[in-house]
Amino acid sequence: MGTAILIAMVIIVLALIASQGFRIIQQSETMVIERLGTYNRTLKSGVNFISPLIDKAREIEWKYIKTDGEGKTFIRKEKISRIDLRETVYDFPRQNVITKDNVLIEINAILYFQITDPVKAVYSVINLPDAIEKLSQTTLRNVIGDMDLDSTLASRDKINSRLKEILDGATEKWGVQVNRVELQDIHPPRDIIGAMEKQMRAERDKRAAILEAEGMKQSKILESEGFKESEINRAEGEKRAKILMAEGEAEARTKVADAEAGALKKIKEVISAETGNPAQYLIAMRYIETLKAMVAGKDNKTIYIPYEATAILGSLGGIREIVNGDAIAKSRTEK
Repeated sequence: MGTAILIAMVIIVLALIASQGFRIIQQSETMVIERLGTYNRTLKSGVNFISPLIDKAREIEWKYIKTDGEGKTFIRKEKISRIDLRETVYDFPRQNVITKDNVLIEINAILYFQITDPVKAVYSVINLPDAIEKLSQTTLRNVIGDMDLDSTLASRDKINSRLKEILDGATEKWGVQVNRVELQDIHPPRDIIGAMEKQMRAERDKRAAILEAEGMKQSKILESEGFKESEINRAEGEKRAKILMAEGEAEARTKVADAEAGALKKIKEVISAETGNPAQYLIAMRYIETLKAMVAGKDNKTIYIPYEATAILGSLGGIREIVNGDAIAKSRTEK
């Protein structure tokens, strides 16, 4: 009876020990196993069996950032034996950084990293999250220290790429891959923010003044162009009007000359047939017309006839003879 009880107890103890040797590893997790204090193997996802007495999972220190119900953030540290192989997001607390132009700013960053080699992550560094955080802070100070404030505010993508490049190279020996680094907030001092607001306001006023000046300039240009086109059109109109007037006067003079030529031709035919001196007749007629214009008017005028004009007046007798000759010829015709 006592032997049976002893055998049963041994079986129970062996069962308990055997149950301690089973390890169920979830997907995207792993566990580093040591045998008598020396690295033995890395467990894969699924069911694994280890020797309960000589094999043991190596624990590492890990840090978690948690948020309570009131929205306050706190840090919790604990030892873990299961290593998560998924990408981890780590939000670093806000830190003070000095720029190249000696401006103190506060920067808050987020780091995305992933464990690619669990053995290196366990044996190459103590407290992997703390090591990555300190390395990120010092690297961020070095990068921002080489840039002035304006470049820091305008070059977030450049800073992120530079931080990722440096951190990825430095954490490779820890079995960690840094996927990306993001700067969340950059807070300059209040006096710098006030100066920046004044600068932006001055820049906006400057751009507004430039745009207004450009508008006035364009308006003046368009106005001068319009005046120029108006003057050109007016000059073209006046030119065209003068040309038409000149053409009209030339045409009128041509017609008057043609009429006078026809009249002179008829006068010449009549006078040549009767007396034979048409030029004397024409001169006398022009003189009479001029004399008529001279004596026209309300006021009494004294007219002095030059000596040379007496010869012209002698042609009046010839005119009379011509008229009389026409009258005689007409009466003969009627008879």
